[in-house]
Amino acid sequence: MWKQIISKLPKKSSSKNHSSSNTTTTASTSKTSDNGKSGNSHTKNSPAAKSSASPSPSDSLLKDGTLPKGNGFTPYEALPSFKDVPNAEKPNLFLKKLTLCCASFDFSDPTKSVKAKEIKRQTLLELVDYVASANAKFSENVIQESIRTVSVNIFRTLNPQPRENKVIDALDLEEEEPSMDPAWPHLQLVYELLLRLIASPETDTKLAKKYIDQTFVTRLLDLFDSEDPRERDCLKTVLHRVYGKFMVHRPFIRKSINNIFYRFVFETEKHNGIAEFLEILGSIINGFALPLKEEHKVFLVRALVPLHKPKCLQMYHQQLSYCITQFVEKDCKLADTVIRGLLKSWPVTNSSKEVMFLNELEEVLEATQPPEFQRCMVPLFRRVARCLNSLHFQVAERALFLWNNDHIENLIMQNRKVILPIIFPALERNTQKHWNQAVHSLTLNVQKIFNDVDPEFFKECLAKFRENESKEAETEAKREARWKRLEEIGMQKQKSSS
Repeated sequence: MWKQIISKLPKKSSSKNHSSSNTTTTASTSKTSDNGKSGNSHTKNSPAAKSSASPSPSDSLLKDGTLPKGNGFTPYEALPSFKDVPNAEKPNLFLKKLTLCCASFDFSDPTKSVKAKEIKRQTLLELVDYVASANAKFSENVIQESIRTVSVNIFRTLNPQPRENKVIDALDLEEEEPSMDPAWPHLQLVYELLLRLIASPETDTKLAKKYIDQTFVTRLLDLFDSEDPRERDCLKTVLHRVYGKFMVHRPFIRKSINNIFYRFVFETEKHNGIAEFLEILGSIINGFALPLKEEHKVFLVRALVPLHKPKCLQMYHQQLSYCITQFVEKDCKLADTVIRGLLKSWPVTNSSKEVMFLNELEEVLEATQPPEFQRCMVPLFRRVARCLNSLHFQVAERALFLWNNDHIENLIMQNRKVILPIIFPALERNTQKHWNQAVHSLTLNVQKIFNDVDPEFFKECLAKFRENESKEAETEAKREARWKRLEEIGMQKQKSSS
């Protein structure tokens, strides 16, 4: 009797657990079925789902790329090729492929999900080709799903490497190996898909701007801080196309870049994409209509000119100089504003930055007209005179190269009565004391230019210089005598007190 009772107990418990498990499974299946019904209509015919009650892949994709199905999992499998289905079914297949590409994988480990990653890569290639060869207008659903797939893949939290020391020395930053994203083979195709979609004549701008909105643009701009230069280069092309196609976003894009520059200059001095932003702006500035709007002039003064301040200027100076020069070429009256802005930010203790400033100064002066030159020539050549006497030979040499530019030489010679007295002492001291032979020779050439154009005035400046030198010598002698007298008085008082 006891054996019968004991033998029955496990069977009863097992039966109860089995019943409970069935109930849970049924509830789970019912819930999954409900989710499938609430998904997008284009997922109902997905090959990954064998019935209308299967879950929508867009809602149910797991991190490893598999699809939940009842008690098990549906593997990440490729969908049919576009060439294998009739034309009428291609739009639906396109949507299914977009959904399939919403799966995310761990690219830091190349041994994980190898087959699924390759399926996704091939699917992305097919999507890019489909968009590039489209010959009919894209529906709103296609545009919406395309932007959703792109967003799922590219919008992520960037994990920049520590850059505290990078700001200190731009040369070290330039020599460092850039950080490459292991997911780039897939990201590149996603960016290509986005680019083709934006550039396609089959994309209706009015429909697309509902999904490529200000939020999308803001997140796109945030990605410019990526460590991977390949991604920044792609982003540069994409943003340029967005700016060109969606005119409604242009003021917002300019304002957003403005704010990024403000934060970079006045707060962090840390951002990887400043050079790329300036490349885009160079093209935008080139297209500004004349006369320039006041907001564009404000952008020059408040955003571009202050970009000369950060220590890592070398990383983006070439692009910045191009933007500044574009403004001066557009409106020559801005030359005075730009030159005074450069003088205000002039690096007095950083020789490499000083050479960059002199390079940019030459480009700006080349686009400067006589009236604007005359407004700023006095403070400008006071600074040039200091550069001429710099002990760093590259700074002195670069300042002397200004006379190799015909336009700048003409501006100087037209105003030699003002400029030569300012720089003559620096020129004369170089011929007497400068340690570098190249600087010495270039200085003699500059002196010869002035002497050949106006020998009488050159002699006057030379006489004035010698007179000032003798006065300074007398003053120095008097100062030395005064100090010597004070020392003698001090010694006498010390003796008398002892």
